[in-house]
Order: sequence, then structure tokens, then C-alpha cells
Amino acid sequence: MDIPSDGVRIAFLGVGESKIELVEPTDSSTGVARFLESKGEGFHHVCFEVPNLAETLLRLEIDGIELIDSAPRRGAEGPVAFLHPRACHGVLVELIEAPGGPSWVSLGF
Repeated sequence: MDIPSDGVRIAFLGVGESKIELVEPTDSSTGVARFLESKGEGFHHVCFEVPNLAETLLRLEIDGIELIDSAPRRGAEGPVAFLHPRACHGVLVELIEAPGGPSWVSLGF
């Protein structure tokens, strides 16, 4: 599946019960394009599914984890939020809410 989204082209590759998200920048001003320009091709981020994204973000914030997003936002496949790489040993971590979770309705999915 090819999904256009805010300056990137996204495709999902099913691998067993998991998905690999392939991201290609279509606009040189996107974060993905800037990452590739400065670091070269490679691993950009890892994504984990959680049942309740807002609750998970609150718990992480209480635990002192540096967040990029303090609240769920719209992503290509559902509500998402990002943890700062400084909090995750240099890896950008994306959290996505499981289908049907509480943020789906509030974000209009």
C-alpha cells in the first residue's frame, strides 16, 4: 500500500504479524529528507504499538523520558507520538496506538 503523507511516500511491508514501514521523502524539507541528507541511507526509527497512547505518554513523561509529542497526533495508520532520540540511546522511537484505542475517535479516524 502506497500512502502519500505530508512530504513523504509511505508503504507498509507485511512480515508475519508485523509490518515494516518504508518511507521515501518527496519534499526535501521533511525530517526524513534532512535525516537522509545528514546521515545517509539507513535506519530512521522504530515503532511500537501500545493499547492507549495518551496513557503511555503520560507514564513516560512521569518517568522523565524526553518526548517529542506529549499528546497523540494523526499518523499514516493511526494515532502516533514520538520519543526523543536522546531518551532512547540515539534511536527515534514512534509509538502507535492499537486499532480502536481511545485516541482513534478523538483524532477522527
